Amino acid sequence: MKTELNSIGLQKKPSDTTIVVAMSGGVDSSTVAGMMKKEGYNVIGITLKLYDDSKEVAKSKQCCSGQDIMDAKRVANKLGIEHKILYYQDKFKQGVVDNFIDSYLKGETPIPCIQCNQTVKFKDLFEVSKDLKADALVTGHYVKSITKNNITSMYRAIDETRDQSYFLFNTTKEQLDYLRFPLGKFLKDKTREIAKELDLNVADKPDSQDICFVPNGNYSSVIKKFRPDSFKKGNIKNLYGKVVGVHDGIINFTIGQRKGIKVSDKEPLYVIKIDSENNEIIVGPKENLGKKNIFLKDLNLLSKKKEFEKNIFVKVRSTGKLLEAKVNLQDNNTAEVNLVDIEHGISPGQACVFYNKDQFGDKVLGGGWIKE
Repeated sequence: MKTELNSIGLQKKPSDTTIVVAMSGGVDSSTVAGMMKKEGYNVIGITLKLYDDSKEVAKSKQCCSGQDIMDAKRVANKLGIEHKILYYQDKFKQGVVDNFIDSYLKGETPIPCIQCNQTVKFKDLFEVSKDLKADALVTGHYVKSITKNNITSMYRAIDETRDQSYFLFNTTKEQLDYLRFPLGKFLKDKTREIAKELDLNVADKPDSQDICFVPNGNYSSVIKKFRPDSFKKGNIKNLYGKVVGVHDGIINFTIGQRKGIKVSDKEPLYVIKIDSENNEIIVGPKENLGKKNIFLKDLNLLSKKKEFEKNIFVKVRSTGKLLEAKVNLQDNNTAEVNLVDIEHGISPGQACVFYNKDQFGDKVLGGGWIKE
């Protein structure tokens, strides 16, 4: 007699299924661990120590701090599950922090959370989970995964205000087959409700808001700590090449920024371009921020190329809306994206993620990094 599929889609009894839960110490991953334990799975919780806390970091609202590690340990003890802490500070600095700084110094606006998922969380946790003979790696991310005809696809979460698919576009097909996302079908309030039912002490814990190694959102303080010589004065120019001011370092600016330019004009000025080679900031009126064509590099495709034959939807920032576009895949893992409507403030270093709508929702087709 065949065993029925369990709640994570495996043909095994929960009691015969070992899973690793990535536990950050927040309410989402703690709730997932509690749900899986309650359903009878053999649960191993793993928490990553990614950086050394400063006083500023300890006070701010971000994930993976020392307090979060203690919270994860407490939850694991309450649930009666095995819990491991992996010390990955060096890997995190090399794979995420250094890339973050290099990207800013090139005039880009990086997204370290995507690189963290790509280079540390999923890559290394994937390998550790396999070494532990786990049947699946389960996380508290708000995305859906649906398997049809033995092919697993990723979709935006039911709770679009919490959807994290943008940050997971670089997930590989192999990782997607192994990953499970139980919270993709819930609203955030439901997650907190379940946490309270499980009597978890993190049920009312605030969500993390800042990048984990950036205290209070102050990017320049991180760059100053690791690259103190990178604050070089340079010219601010208008669109005609005329010098209209002086800046204290290009790392203080991002595309679309208005505050801090300190240049007066007839109309408000925005950062239109950052020229890292010449250490210059180019400013102009808001209408010059508009773009319809985007060029991408380092694509990660999760679907067949035929899905790109017609217009699809893209997201060019984590908080942005879906934009209709034609994506033209090109050689060398690059693409040109032609937006139907003009979009303002598109910045190199950000991700452009591809979506298509089907009967299950908004399917993630992959994405790439914005080059220009």
